[in-house]
Amino acid sequence: MDKAPARILIVDDEARNLRLMESLLKTEGYRTETSTSGEHALAAVAHSKPDLILLDVMMPGMSGFEVAGKLKVDEDTKSVPIIMVTSLDDRESKLTALNMGAEEFITKPVDRAELWVRVRNLLRLKEYNDFVSNHARVLEQQVHERTAQLTASYRQTIITLNRAASYRDEETGAHVQRISHYCEEIARSLGLDAEYRDCLFHASPMHDVGKIAIPDHILLKPGGFTPEEWEIMKSHAALGAKMLEGGDSPYLIMGREIALSHHERWDGTGYPSGLKGEEIPLAARVMGLADVYDALRSRRPYKAPFDHETSVEIILKGDHRTNPGHFDPQVLAVFASSRARFAEIYNELAD
Repeated sequence: MDKAPARILIVDDEARNLRLMESLLKTEGYRTETSTSGEHALAAVAHSKPDLILLDVMMPGMSGFEVAGKLKVDEDTKSVPIIMVTSLDDRESKLTALNMGAEEFITKPVDRAELWVRVRNLLRLKEYNDFVSNHARVLEQQVHERTAQLTASYRQTIITLNRAASYRDEETGAHVQRISHYCEEIARSLGLDAEYRDCLFHASPMHDVGKIAIPDHILLKPGGFTPEEWEIMKSHAALGAKMLEGGDSPYLIMGREIALSHHERWDGTGYPSGLKGEEIPLAARVMGLADVYDALRSRRPYKAPFDHETSVEIILKGDHRTNPGHFDPQVLAVFASSRARFAEIYNELAD
């Protein structure tokens, strides 16, 4: 049975804007409904939850900011993605929209291609997020009688997500296998317990799952990014964390931490939040170094692979992109002392 087209609620007090948005979205096969006020939109969502909401900011009565805030504090509606649509283009308005929980922000006049890309990506993100949440909820009902089967199912979910991500990236299955072993080696050398090491081993391959939602022309671009493209590319960290929300599995909880923070740096120069030092979760600090090592060893559209010795020297001494200050000093020291094991892992699991 074919899946029904996604249903999108468009909220705007101007009929002309509603007609335009409806026309653009129906062209792409989406179902649409409209509301002309914030109050009416809340009632419509309470009656039937849409798959996505396009929400105007400036409306008489209740503003779009207020509507977004109410929807995002309600357990039943907080997972519905919101794109704020407005003629406002100042930084404060964007921050207000994001603080209220909106996932995206586009300005009028709406660019058709930009609208389609953002709607498509958020719907794809919601689909995967719903899949993970629903799957975890079903499995957790059986936890008392099927602990072993539950653990296996969590791991299968991880494999499925990683397989989906690998179809859209240049990274290979061998890459995610190596990442697991690098992280486990660092965790063992740090003296972390077996339960933590097992969780890290299975959670670390989900670090780049957010790339599922990055447009192909950016994700697979062989050259450098424009500033706008780089901002979209960096969003994979937050998108990945969003995908992994909603479950109580320790693998998904740690996977979310890693997805969100593995590009943060010890010195505070990373993204998406500019976290510094121990503000960064330990699992993400471990993952950060493991990912850099494997990226240096691997061929990319924009670079040839480095050998083990060169990769180690870049991490320990730095180059034009990498600096030892990017890494947790303890993690860096462990890497330095176990560098031979990293070479073994790479050679054992080479592409």
